[in-house]
Amino acid sequence: MRVLAFALAATALVAGGAAVSAKPKLTPEQRLEKLLEGRTAGKPTSCISQSDTRDLEILDGVALVYRSGTTLYVNKPRNPEDLDSDDILVIRPTGSQLCRLDMVHTVDRTGHFTTGFINLGDFVPYRRTQQAAK
Repeated sequence: MRVLAFALAATALVAGGAAVSAKPKLTPEQRLEKLLEGRTAGKPTSCISQSDTRDLEILDGVALVYRSGTTLYVNKPRNPEDLDSDDILVIRPTGSQLCRLDMVHTVDRTGHFTTGFINLGDFVPYRRTQQAAK
């Protein structure tokens, strides 16, 4: 009987510890804020090089974040409510750069039907400040 009681107590302790250590899920706005910690905004640009950008993060209803080396380019579309990380972005660039006037539409990941269009804004570069880089 003691063994059973000890096992139940240990299980409760482990389960309780897991619940306490679980981190709350960040909202898209909070995720963007965290990504930009220690960074300073540069002069907005209308285009970025596609060959230099490696990662894209879609922050639902907020922004697109492109990574190019140590620089993050944040694009806040004119219609951010249409951004959904469950959708696939289909981008039809007019050249080797991604520009604010390029056609971007979203496609449902499972049904492959068009769910909307994204009107890109300017790309704002965020670079680490000298203090944050040290």
